[in-house]
Amino acid sequence: MLDILVSVLLLVGSLFIVVGAFSLVRLPDFFMRLHGPTKSTTLGVGSFLLAAVVHSVDGGFTLRELLIAMFLFMTAPVSAFVLGQVGLRKRVTSRAPLPEDFPGLRG
Repeated sequence: MLDILVSVLLLVGSLFIVVGAFSLVRLPDFFMRLHGPTKSTTLGVGSFLLAAVVHSVDGGFTLRELLIAMFLFMTAPVSAFVLGQVGLRKRVTSRAPLPEDFPGLRG
């Protein structure tokens, strides 16, 4: 049963990483490219690490996977924030629609 759970977690993680890679290639501008891989790749690697933790239950528990997860979940959002701030300061243009483009959102 644990092998099936590990396999499912690895497949889910692979799916998230493929979606992140696809969004990096296909999305049209800097900010959209920043958002796609950051979110999905974090979930993908988190799923891989969870699979490693589940797999290590049989052979003894190590803190290595938890330390990797902690490092990943702390650094990925910070790096995305810093890259976003650099894009804003460099005045990188975005193709994303602005709030005034949506008539239903006007107050």
